[in-house]
Parts: sequence; C-alpha cells; structure tokens
Amino acid sequence: MKRAVGVIGLGIMGSAMAANLARAGFAVYGYDIVASRRAGTRCRSAGEVASKAPIVITSLPSAEALHEVSKELKGAIVVETSTLPIDDKLKARQVVGKTLLDCPLSGTGAQARTKDLVVYASGDEKAFKKIVPVLKGFSRAHYYLGEFGNGSKMKFVANLLVAIHNVSAAEAFVLGMKAGLDARTIYRVAGDGAGTSRMFQVRGPQMVAGRYDRATMKNEVWQKDMKIIGEFATRLGVPTPLFNASAAVYTAAMAQGFAKQDTASVCAVLESMARLKR
Repeated sequence: MKRAVGVIGLGIMGSAMAANLARAGFAVYGYDIVASRRAGTRCRSAGEVASKAPIVITSLPSAEALHEVSKELKGAIVVETSTLPIDDKLKARQVVGKTLLDCPLSGTGAQARTKDLVVYASGDEKAFKKIVPVLKGFSRAHYYLGEFGNGSKMKFVANLLVAIHNVSAAEAFVLGMKAGLDARTIYRVAGDGAGTSRMFQVRGPQMVAGRYDRATMKNEVWQKDMKIIGEFATRLGVPTPLFNASAAVYTAAMAQGFAKQDTASVCAVLESMARLKR
C-alpha cells in the first residue's frame, strides 16, 4: 500500500508539494478552506484528511485559517509550513498537541514545483524523525533546528534576505538597462559574477521578460510576510535599515496595481521611478 500523507492548503505552495509527494509514491489526501480549490481533492474537511493520513502538511495564508483547521487535527503529526507569527503557531500547538511541528519553507512557488525547497523544522524531535520521508518527498534539503519556533525564526532571517536581494536584483537590472545594456546580457553576465544571488537567478527571468503575471509569490501575500518580520525585529530591538528600505518598494508595487503579480514586479516599480522605457 502507498504511504498516505495529507495536504491542507492547495495554493501555489501546497499544490506543488502535493504534486511532488504524489510523484514520490505517496497517496495524497488534499483539502483547501477555499471552496474553488477543492475540485479533484479526495477530502471534504481537514478532519477527513487527518483520518486518512497519519502525517498532515498545512500550507495556509493566515493565522485564522490555521486556527480554523487545527481543531480538526488534534493528535495528528502536523507539518506546519506557513509563514505566521510564532505566537499563532503556539496557539495551534496547544490545540493539536506537541505533534504539531513548526516547519516553514525556504523557496518560491517555482522552486516548490521542482522540489527546490528547504525545510526549517522545529519542535518535538520524535515527531520530526517520523516526517523525514515526507520532507524528502517535496524538498531538496531539511534542517532540524531544535525547540518549537526556531524554524520560524530561521524563516524570518531567510525572508529578510529574500526581501532585500529581490529589490537589489531589480535595482541592478534597471541601472544596467538605463545605461543601455540588454536585460538578457545583464542576467547572463552579472549572474555569473560575485554580485549574483539566488533571487537574481530565480526572479531574474521575469525581470528580463518584464512579465509578472505568473506569480510564484504574490505581492499581496508577501505583505503579510514583511509585516511579520518587521514586527519580530522590532520586538527584539534589531535595526533593519536595508529591509525597511526594501519594504517601501513592495508597498509601491501594491499601489501601482501589482498586488496579484509576482514580487519580481518591483523591477517595474523601479523602472517607472527611473523613467526607463524599454
């Protein structure tokens, strides 16, 4: 019999993880709180998923969504991959039990489709050891970081870098294009040097094309992540000048109508500011 795993939340990330788990040989039971995403799913509730699969992955857009489903997952091993405040994950853990693990992901939706995700796992170590085969089914690497909440802390660190590197990549493209260089040449040549970054590589193709409609991370969703990181840093008294500067560009992207577009659209924002016409 195939090993069973559940996926609750079938958006960009959740659907990609479910597809990779199915390809890895798992029997995948899916459910989404959004009715339009339930077509073709095997279950009609989060509780039904938990009744069929001993391990359940949650990939949810908000703390409210997590609290809504957590009451149906009591006692299950839950791989909670969402980017949410730690206090909200702790609240869900009080309902589910210590088998709820804090396991946020590093990677975009495009990376999720190709199994190019990294899992930052934290929580009960016995439960973690049981989920390792599942993690290998949808990610290229995973790290166990100890006590519950450490996974989210590492995710905040990683996303701070993503926020800055994405805007810095866009800034570099706009500078080069305004100077007369071809965008494809910038991507190929600068991407082969010391100044490259993972975001330059991952989001660069969209910036070269000037097309952002195939979103791997929507600006409106990214706003939630930015808010969480900013508040976390403020509570710790840590200055984040580069992160704060990048936040203004994402806000401008929202104001310019890119809410549902990929975060690579910050390139279009900077093009407008630079009065660059391709």
